[in-house]
Amino acid sequence: MVASTSNDKVDFVLEQIETMVASEGGTLELVSSGEDSLTVKYIPGVNEECPECVPSLEQVTQFLTASLQIHAPEISSLEVS
Repeated sequence: MVASTSNDKVDFVLEQIETMVASEGGTLELVSSGEDSLTVKYIPGVNEECPECVPSLEQVTQFLTASLQIHAPEISSLEVS
């Protein structure tokens, strides 16, 4: 489970995206968070039967960006590695 931040809205987004990536064995790690910034590390899972089912780094970044814009628009800087 991804670590909590001081922002409940950011925590909600991280939990939702982590649930999605966990379905394919992936994880999210909180690197840092600030008033308007968030840094997350994505560790992809492995699905040998369906490799295309594992979200790419770009897809996870897009999901996080879109969800944060809706639920926590105060986050203006996102870094996913």
